Amino acid sequence: MTAAPVPRDNPPMQESSAFDGKAFVSHLSGAPGVYRMIGAGDELLYVGKAGNLKKRVGSYFLKPTLHPRIAAMVAQIARIEVTLTRTEAEALLLEAQLIKTLRPRYNILLRDDKSYPYIHLTPGEVPRLAFHRGARTGGGRYFGPYPSAIAVRETLGLLQKLFRIRNCEDSYFRNRSRPCLQHQIGRCSAPCVGLVDPDDYRASVHHATLFLEGKSNALLEELVGQMEQASATLAFERAAMLRDRIELVRRVQARHYVQGAGRDMDVVACTIANGSACVSVLFFRDGASLGSRDFFPRLPIDAGEDAVIASFLAQYYLDRPVPEEIITSHEPEEAALLAEALAEHAGHRVELKSAVRSERARFLEMALKNSAAALAARLASRQTLAARFEALRDLLGLDAVPQRVECFDISHTMGEATVASCVVFGPEGAEKSQYRRFNIAGITGGDDYAAMHQALERRYRRVQKEEGRLPDLLLIDGGPGQVAQALDVLHELGLDGVQVVGVAKGDSRRAGHESLILGDSGRVVWPGPDSPASHLVQAIRDEAHRFAITGHRARREKAREASRLEDVTGVGAKRRAALLRQFGGLAGVTRAGVEELMQVDGINRELAERIYAALHG
Repeated sequence: MTAAPVPRDNPPMQESSAFDGKAFVSHLSGAPGVYRMIGAGDELLYVGKAGNLKKRVGSYFLKPTLHPRIAAMVAQIARIEVTLTRTEAEALLLEAQLIKTLRPRYNILLRDDKSYPYIHLTPGEVPRLAFHRGARTGGGRYFGPYPSAIAVRETLGLLQKLFRIRNCEDSYFRNRSRPCLQHQIGRCSAPCVGLVDPDDYRASVHHATLFLEGKSNALLEELVGQMEQASATLAFERAAMLRDRIELVRRVQARHYVQGAGRDMDVVACTIANGSACVSVLFFRDGASLGSRDFFPRLPIDAGEDAVIASFLAQYYLDRPVPEEIITSHEPEEAALLAEALAEHAGHRVELKSAVRSERARFLEMALKNSAAALAARLASRQTLAARFEALRDLLGLDAVPQRVECFDISHTMGEATVASCVVFGPEGAEKSQYRRFNIAGITGGDDYAAMHQALERRYRRVQKEEGRLPDLLLIDGGPGQVAQALDVLHELGLDGVQVVGVAKGDSRRAGHESLILGDSGRVVWPGPDSPASHLVQAIRDEAHRFAITGHRARREKAREASRLEDVTGVGAKRRAALLRQFGGLAGVTRAGVEELMQVDGINRELAERIYAALHG
């Protein structure tokens, strides 16, 4: 939901660093709305909402004393912008949208960029059940969201055993001439080759839908009725099959049903320790537990559990279905307003509860234990990572602990499809949004020195052009030759202050026996397999290798798919794309016969025979 368009109320503002907050507040409206505090250089500092903008914004400038963190923020304000809304509930939702989109420096921020997975029941005569993540625009029905991909795959596995509904891609389904392995192991009824009656398949789809809707009792009633009817008509094989299915449904129901969770409900618990927070969520839908998920929001210095939970709920449910009941470990700030906003967004009543008893209290205790354990594990891993960074500083004789480490690796197959990777690590671990790959071209195949030189030059020329951040430590997977390439590039670009270290494999090529070549002096260091610094370097180097080889394999396969069809006279880019799209890739084209190839627009028998011959030798 977004706030309705309303007139803006932005009084004249001073753009200097000495922002006159009292003068600004004197012209401010008392209507509900959202305010944005902006610093010098247009940096967004804070987004807040208010039922009365004049009173709320005035509290920053009219109070005699402020918390040190808030005072530090107010001192940076260059201007304030406001947007009026019709109600305070609208202001709360708009605030959550802006925080999630603009990521202000001083707000509690939920870092959850991954969309949740769903189960997709596709439309058509022969629907399929499939894993889905992303926009739900493909028609059919979507069930979820589920807390993790594992939960989706477990559920899909159960559905295949219970109802034997296909999960193959349409291109694969259309081109089958005999049952696949899924049918042989009892997980698909093989509608592709007509081994199941269409009415029976539609009934199985209906039963799977009931199961996914949480209507297990209705499903069991239908199955029992069908079993009794089959027995009465002496169809004993069908009756036995239905009996087994009923038993399996009952076992699944017993395993997943949670006493006391008979409605859609989420349980949210927050634990704060050492300046970090963990929010753990348990998911219940129609009495079934769908598992849990942990979140680690960015935390301002003085935030408490009530503020964290309030901010989490507003941001988390902004683009997700809202359950009827949300149980929280701490009563969120402005709980009544938050419940009103969530209900307006969801289109149904939403209850927020923190004082609960009986089974709900047990669920809450479980969620609190989860959040405490997850936070303890995260803090422990941070401490281990910090100790490894300290050990690396001592080993290399650096003046300070490196705050940004970049590592490069090269991957190719005998010179084919060369790809270079750059991974970035900091004190918090891998910074995957900063990873980069480089498709290397214009060099002799297998020339790793030239590949490394090109990747480094492209990387740091762009960093230099965009005034980006240079690494404190640059790791190169390789020996003195690769290190020399890095030093040459940095010298050519006039970049100073970057410590270059080569990671060379030892004679035995065993992990932990690498030698580190210091680029500034050429000195070689052997940290040994027990060194925390060695463990850190191995982890970073292995991640660079993984990222490079993944990109190389994708590039190689793409080139091979294209090249095998490019060799066929009469197959240009348009027909090649049509073939790959029709059959779902080169493997599907290879499995297709001449008659099937002829069904693609623009391909006659002669061309289809040439394609078939090219792909089959």
